[in-house]
Amino acid sequence: MSFSDAMRTVRDSLSARTVYAEPYERDGITVIAAATVIGGGGGGSGDQPKVDGAGFGLVARPTGAFVIQHGKVSWKPAIDVHRLVGLAGAVTVALVLAHRRGR
Repeated sequence: MSFSDAMRTVRDSLSARTVYAEPYERDGITVIAAATVIGGGGGGSGDQPKVDGAGFGLVARPTGAFVIQHGKVSWKPAIDVHRLVGLAGAVTVALVLAHRRGR
């Protein structure tokens, strides 16, 4: 894969289709799921013939969904329970350490 091919793949991967799912409709309600997508790529070549390299990375996580019902649009955020529990644990540890240090 050439560098330009790799960059084209990165560009195509970071399109609106990656962020927004196809609308799903049922019983008069339309849902459009959305995600946060972070990505990047790079590449280069060496002094030797046929020594080229390229690559990219992509991270996506659900963000929420737009819900269209009775002509009104609302946003329903996705809640990452594991992340929320981890954050609560980190805050608790920080508070305990700060309290101990204050003695």
